[in-house]
Amino acid sequence: MGLHVKKGDLVYVASGKDKGKTGKVLLALPSENKVVVEGVNVVKKHVKANANNPQGGIEEREAALHASKVRLVDPETGKPTRARKQIVDGKKVRVATKSGKVID
Repeated sequence: MGLHVKKGDLVYVASGKDKGKTGKVLLALPSENKVVVEGVNVVKKHVKANANNPQGGIEEREAALHASKVRLVDPETGKPTRARKQIVDGKKVRVATKSGKVID
């Protein structure tokens, strides 16, 4: 089963510690039903020294969160909305429920 969001979508976080934030989907993980959103669910990660990072240390990065916690942002109003599938010009596209605008 696929996700209702995909990489590059603008989403609104509906629940959790980052409730109310918006961001772009950096990575979609459909097998785990999770997404990684830019600037949301930032955690500190201890990293060993390696070729890319000779110093090592603590870095901050976005962790995955469950896809049910995010809502698509309506391209017209900028508010969270649901999406439905609709066939437009022979292609199956996602359409915002509130405004009727194509999201893809």
